[in-house]
Amino acid sequence: MRASFSAFPRALSRALSRLAPQTLFGRLVLVLLAGLCAALAVTVYINSTERDQLLYRAGGMRLAQQIADIVDLLDTVGPAERRKVVAIFDAPPLAVSLEREPITEAQQAEGFQGTVFAAMLKYAVGEDRKITVVRRAPSDIPRPRPGWDRRPWENGPPEGPEPHRMRGKGRPVFAGGGPSFLVQVPLRDGTLVTFDSVVASQDAPVPLRLALTLGVLILSVIALSLVAVRWATAPLATLANAAEALGADINRPPLPEHGPVEVKRAAKAFNAMQQRLSRFISERTRVLSAISHDLKTPITRLRLRSELLEDEALRAKFEKDLDEMQSMVAQALEFMRDASAGEPVQPIDVMALLESMQSDFLETGHEVRLVGTTAYPYPGRPLGLRRCLTNLVDNAIRYGRRATIEVRDSPRELVLFIRDEGPGLPQEQLELAFEPFFRGEQSRSRETGGTGLGLSIARNIARSHGGDVALANRPEGGLEARLSLVRSTAAA
Repeated sequence: MRASFSAFPRALSRALSRLAPQTLFGRLVLVLLAGLCAALAVTVYINSTERDQLLYRAGGMRLAQQIADIVDLLDTVGPAERRKVVAIFDAPPLAVSLEREPITEAQQAEGFQGTVFAAMLKYAVGEDRKITVVRRAPSDIPRPRPGWDRRPWENGPPEGPEPHRMRGKGRPVFAGGGPSFLVQVPLRDGTLVTFDSVVASQDAPVPLRLALTLGVLILSVIALSLVAVRWATAPLATLANAAEALGADINRPPLPEHGPVEVKRAAKAFNAMQQRLSRFISERTRVLSAISHDLKTPITRLRLRSELLEDEALRAKFEKDLDEMQSMVAQALEFMRDASAGEPVQPIDVMALLESMQSDFLETGHEVRLVGTTAYPYPGRPLGLRRCLTNLVDNAIRYGRRATIEVRDSPRELVLFIRDEGPGLPQEQLELAFEPFFRGEQSRSRETGGTGLGLSIARNIARSHGGDVALANRPEGGLEARLSLVRSTAAA
């Protein structure tokens, strides 16, 4: 049971995370708008409560003043004239009677509203009179039911809720409206006057000026919140875009270091990181270039010495090993140093590039089939893109005998699928295949497996163009390499 209770907050948190906006801008706007709505709801509740209390006090004060006026009038007339005066004022929403029995102490159950109304009566009637006020519960107010008749009116029914009287009692009771009170006030001669009254609810509409003021306030706060959130999150979007572009071009222009202190610090740190990465890559490239240059000399000496061997078979083995060494050194350097990084970006006719590659492979006896076409030139680096596609097609031919290239083009993305008819790869090795020197063929033979750098180089080139390469096994058999190139970031 405890585990279920502890799991509920986590499930609720996950559900709210899925429903919440995924961007920082959206989440900040949501928090600000939720806080604004909550504050407005509390403000409206407080204002409406204060307004209801003011309206209640206004209605209660009018009723208290009316009762005080009737009491003052009854004090000035004799007993015979009082009944005529009572008959005149005995009209809804106020019922006046001189025959009611005194209210006992057990009946004097005053609530907050009764206390307020009693204080109003004390102020209106006078502090010297002993006023008794009883708050009547809604269940104590008679409601219309069979056997009740309506009180006749000489000049038609009055305005407001309609009163009723119980047959034979002669005491009208106001059924409806606001709080109902039973009030007894002693006259100067000791006669008790009973008022069965209701503080009528005051329906005052919300002033138009107040509604317009609240509307202008809400719209202003929302507009300012959106501007403030956009202003605060814009530097983060700029930093994110710069970080994405950094993978395509390590030598991109630095970020402008302006704005708030925190933004300037982040831009300065990002630019320093970019400079360190660029310096590290340059130093590594120079070291690898030096190693490549130094390795050429011993390889050349070994090649010359192998020519002195009289055994043809042994000389052929030496030459094969030297060719492998030279090829491995060249491909390793190509992997460590992106040779296309310094190549300028220009529009590429991808179909012409693919047809040229198809001809080259056909001349070497390999079958390559093209499916689909491109609709737009692709802005990229021709040599780098050709090297990427050549490595993918070469990998497909090496393990699958023949290759099929399917082209799918759109204004936003160019996708090329390179499929083979080979055995494919185990699912757990689809991502490992991009690791340097990884080969799915376990013999490690150069004749069947290459150096294991082709896919790594292809992915590096694709990512330098703002795209990527992914592998997947085909349901009908074989492996599929998906080269995706986003047009919007290709020229970054």
